[in-house]
Amino acid sequence: MAASDPSAFAWLLPSSSSSSSSSSSSSSASRWDETLWRALGEARQAVGRTSPNPPVGCVIVDHDGAVVAVGHHQAAGCPHAEVNALDALVRERGAGAARGLTAVVTLEPCAHTGRTPPCTERLIAEGIARVVVGTEDPNPRVSGRGVATLRHAGIDVVMAEGAVANACRSLIAPFAMTMVGHRAFVVLKTATSLDGRVATRTGASRFITGPVSRGVVHALRDAIDAVVVGRGTVLADDPALTVRDHHRADGVAIRDPRRIVLDRRAQLPLTARVFDPPGALLVHEPTATPKPMAGIDGVAIDNLDLVELCRLLPARGISSVMVEAGPRLAAAFLQAGVVDEVWWFHAPVVIGGDGVAAVGSLGVEALTSSLRGDVLHHELCGDDTLTILRPRA
Repeated sequence: MAASDPSAFAWLLPSSSSSSSSSSSSSSASRWDETLWRALGEARQAVGRTSPNPPVGCVIVDHDGAVVAVGHHQAAGCPHAEVNALDALVRERGAGAARGLTAVVTLEPCAHTGRTPPCTERLIAEGIARVVVGTEDPNPRVSGRGVATLRHAGIDVVMAEGAVANACRSLIAPFAMTMVGHRAFVVLKTATSLDGRVATRTGASRFITGPVSRGVVHALRDAIDAVVVGRGTVLADDPALTVRDHHRADGVAIRDPRRIVLDRRAQLPLTARVFDPPGALLVHEPTATPKPMAGIDGVAIDNLDLVELCRLLPARGISSVMVEAGPRLAAAFLQAGVVDEVWWFHAPVVIGGDGVAAVGSLGVEALTSSLRGDVLHHELCGDDTLTILRPRA
């Protein structure tokens, strides 16, 4: 992702609702920016529901710029955003209603046949005169071909620029990672005291941060495909990893993420709440013999190699994961170099040096070898502060 791109999930934060409207109303904004923000709102309804496909939104406007139809991609294998918007328009106004109109879509329309026919063919057949594209598709099978196909058919194609283009690109960052990086997109989340402690010396940790921060974490769980947790955290806390402290303003029903449980010997009790529906991937050593249980898929990986795990996930329909783990696993993910964003919540409390550190040993001896990141976002969450970082390569 470009340095100017925001966090892939920062739109979940309370401050994001005003930022998009101010960006679209600036004097330098394109005439299509406001409609693209509307299309982004459509796409965001589907985040966490479309993997391994990206979330996409489409808005169709008439000659006066009035919105006449909207649509978004709802799930893999279902019609894409452009098709849903065109279908809605035809149902409302009849065949031929799209002729000469403009389709504003957050992602370049596909020009190949996958589970569904090419969207470019449908746009051309309906007589769409102009397509405004939020960002190019990172899929090598599509990238640039969709735009070229539309232009070859005589359709005017406008590519977005500026803040709204960055937002469109950031929204599909997990999908782009599966296409270009060939692995799942990883968010490492931690909630600590000001001095970086996740628990007291006795292990007490509920709750260091306040209800606003917990609501943000639950919103992220709703948007992410899966949550990663280690054996130690399961034994210590028996976390449910469900979405509870979050209610969506767009009316879309919340859903719990899948769980990815790292248990080297596959000896966790199957009564642990992480194994409740919607199920879990139990990652273990090849020599382990997990007990069979409905809803649990065993994944054998030598030495619990985290790079290999992240590479295996897209084939299982998981494009994004959030790591909610203890210090050792957090350090392991950072050392493996697969963390794309760090969400660090700081509470205004001090626990002291005998508390449990958020990140285990990294073997850092000199400051110049410390893991560093670029700050993407700061957010007040009640009395807490959230910092979102993108680790530097």
